[in-house]
Amino acid sequence: MLAYLIRRLFAAAVMLVVIILVVFGIFFLIPSWTGVDPATMYVGKQSDAAAVEAVRQKLQLGEPIYVQALEFFKGLFVGRTYSSGGDVTHCASPCFGYSFRSEQAIWPLITDRLPVTLTLALGAAVLWLLLGVSAGVLSALKRGSLWDRSVMTIALSGVSLPIYFTAMISLAVFTYGLGVIDGQYMAIGEGVGGWLQGMILPWVTLAFLYAAMYARITRATMLEVMGEDYIRTARAKGLREPVVIGKHAMRSTMTPILTMLGMDLGALIGGAILTETAFNLPGLGQAVLKAIGERDLPIIVGVTLITSLAVIVANLVVDILYAAIDPRVRLA
Repeated sequence: MLAYLIRRLFAAAVMLVVIILVVFGIFFLIPSWTGVDPATMYVGKQSDAAAVEAVRQKLQLGEPIYVQALEFFKGLFVGRTYSSGGDVTHCASPCFGYSFRSEQAIWPLITDRLPVTLTLALGAAVLWLLLGVSAGVLSALKRGSLWDRSVMTIALSGVSLPIYFTAMISLAVFTYGLGVIDGQYMAIGEGVGGWLQGMILPWVTLAFLYAAMYARITRATMLEVMGEDYIRTARAKGLREPVVIGKHAMRSTMTPILTMLGMDLGALIGGAILTETAFNLPGLGQAVLKAIGERDLPIIVGVTLITSLAVIVANLVVDILYAAIDPRVRLA
């Protein structure tokens, strides 16, 4: 088990380095190749030549590309100092960039908004796992029944409906229509009850989309697993059906579900833009949307990096769970 963990940690570290290099290439190297000045991207096309030149010096864009990449790495792990003449700006570690428009480091902005996005993603993930996996398992066990057809019809609707549509419908019905749920977001420090009121609809809306997909994949996987030889052997030994399903069938069924969960949960850390916009949640998605509108490139770079890191961490956790569920994975 220890050797497996070391291999996975090493692979995650290598992947992190590769992703940092890719992000650096996308935002700094490729624009230079295509004739776009990265300094102009940072300060905006309407800025004067002096401001553009100052940012070029601060970001060391005139240096060789390997020096720029080294400074980019250095900022992430030990901090970075931006200097242009007598103007010196220090960005403490971890430095995910510095916005020369708002005159602030990106990391504090990320840490301020990340808890909202994490709460949204984790809360919705718990709901969609409970609902989606349970519905999928029951549908597989009751194949062809009214329950199976009803659940799959609802799942198809959940996959087909855009998330902003279900968000608007839930707000129209439960907030503006019935008035049973207050859709206004409130920080948890201002009251747990108000916080839950503001998060329940985003959780349910996001979970409805993903629960539908998880129900379909769980049903398909469960039907395949239930036809395997070891399941028939377990039944032939006289094991009770709950034991056969819970101890044997679910172990194999959970493998593709964990794969999906790792990707979905990691992507949601920076990709819940539609949900956060629909419910006016002050998370990373809203920050990215605002940065795109204002062309504040450092924020986009910072959120891209933190999202990539979230995907790596989520998949590392999934790999560890694989080893716990299926010992054969440790030998891979």
